[in-house]
Amino acid sequence: MKSARFLLPLAVFAVIGVFLAVGLKLDPREVPSPLIDKPAPVFQLPRMLAPGSIGPAEMKGRVWLLNVWASWCVSCRAEHALLNQVATSGEVDIIGLNYKDLPEDARAWLKQLGNPYARIAVDADGQVGIDWGVYGVPETFVIDGQGVIRHKHIGPLDLESLAETILPLVRRLKKS
Repeated sequence: MKSARFLLPLAVFAVIGVFLAVGLKLDPREVPSPLIDKPAPVFQLPRMLAPGSIGPAEMKGRVWLLNVWASWCVSCRAEHALLNQVATSGEVDIIGLNYKDLPEDARAWLKQLGNPYARIAVDADGQVGIDWGVYGVPETFVIDGQGVIRHKHIGPLDLESLAETILPLVRRLKKS
């Protein structure tokens, strides 16, 4: 009976240790999204730099990226040069979702750093971001020609994620 009293805390400690060990091996950028392989959530938002509105329906038939960003986001600044390079290549259209930002700050930011976006939707209250399962900015989604989300990248894009995951996926989706 006395040994059982000492074994119980040891067993609890072992179980906690297993959970911690598994958790440490996970990549925080690979948060599973229930939206992968599902139709992109529909929205219709005002455009930032042009009159009118924009939604995913406008992109039907084309493979595209949705990049969620904000001028107050330090990590967004880190990935912005890469987004400009992708836009210049013409390989894929990037639609910006300006998330919980002041329009004048966002416009100044784009003027300073360049505008990689084919169009920019203004998500002032963050509701569309919630519908898309955005945890924080930046996040980038790959959407196929049928309007289905095929990949979600959490955090700033880097050369490795573009070269090894996102652009190869865009190329495969364009062929299919």
